[in-house]
Amino acid sequence: MQNIANSTDNTVAMTSQDAVPAPIPHWQFSLAVFRAVLGTLCSVLAFGATTLSVRNTAWVWVGFAVYALAAVFGRSLEKRGYMLLSLLIDTVFFLICSALPFEYATGITSLFYLYILMSAAILHTPREIFVVVLATTAFFFLARPAEILVLSPTVLLSGTAVTVMALQRQALQERLRASAKQATMFRSEAEHAREAERQRIAHDFHDGPLQCFVGFQVRLQVVRKMFDRDFGKGIAELEEVQKLVKDQTEEIRLFVRAMRPPEIDGAGLVPSIKKLVEQFSRDSNVEATFVGGTTRVNTSNVIATEITQICREALHNVRKHAGARRVVVGVGKDKDMFELSIEDNGKGYAFSGAYALEELDLLRRGPVTIRSRVRQLGGEMLLDSRPGDGSTIKIRVPL
Repeated sequence: MQNIANSTDNTVAMTSQDAVPAPIPHWQFSLAVFRAVLGTLCSVLAFGATTLSVRNTAWVWVGFAVYALAAVFGRSLEKRGYMLLSLLIDTVFFLICSALPFEYATGITSLFYLYILMSAAILHTPREIFVVVLATTAFFFLARPAEILVLSPTVLLSGTAVTVMALQRQALQERLRASAKQATMFRSEAEHAREAERQRIAHDFHDGPLQCFVGFQVRLQVVRKMFDRDFGKGIAELEEVQKLVKDQTEEIRLFVRAMRPPEIDGAGLVPSIKKLVEQFSRDSNVEATFVGGTTRVNTSNVIATEITQICREALHNVRKHAGARRVVVGVGKDKDMFELSIEDNGKGYAFSGAYALEELDLLRRGPVTIRSRVRQLGGEMLLDSRPGDGSTIKIRVPL
């Protein structure tokens, strides 16, 4: 498994091709400093040791200290190959340290093993940690250095604990990666929904208010000419234009209202949908009926807002495109699923039959914005189109 440092670097690399190398994380730098301190301390103890065998290893420890200092100021700390080699070198020197009769051997060896465990737990995989623990335990039981024999059980237990921690870290990283992938997918879906919403608004504005204003301009030119020819007919034409302006004002009012985010009443989701249906019935020439007013639903404002927006989108499509005279909006609850249905007697869609959400996505049929919202909520959708006889949309969303 890639370690945390590599994951960070990959993320930075994907973000920008010209990005500068990522700085070494503070905890990784701190571990390198810890190792340099240990190397320096072992060098000092080796030079000052009374035992000749220990003094003869002083230059070895000086070399380890120089290597540790170079690692502190080097730029390769985050590279995977370097960290594996570093773990191997640290383990070898730890075993040498445990075998030598250092002064304060127990304390120095404990610090060294603590460093290795921290480094392994943060930077390495459970398999690598297990190999280190197995090699260290085998060395202690085979070589049996008298100075730190008492630490053998502690070495085994602490190594096992760190291995378990590494397994937990691995599982957490997998979950984080899955969450990041899901978040990316949700962002893509949200962007698609926003783009579809912008396209819908632009399309509705072009087919509605904009075309009507162009018609006003033409009609006003006609009125001006009619005033020159026949004043009475000009007045009649002007009254027709005035009536069109009044109708178009109401159309723009409905258009602006449809662009506002839905408001969820304190009473909850169902009363808000009922209020939306009643308002739709007042504002349009379509008879709208609400069914299921006794349904009680408890859900978050985010989900309630999305469901209400789905209902409003469906009613907008009924008024704008279906040419229906009647629409029935029904709500219900089945265990932990909220059910919403919108049935109209309009002209239906250009296709015939009942299609689920996945089928609509593959065929690229049905209302794009509603499909996207249902998919983001993890819901189900069934669209039954009857050309010339209306359509029915049934939606199930987890609460």
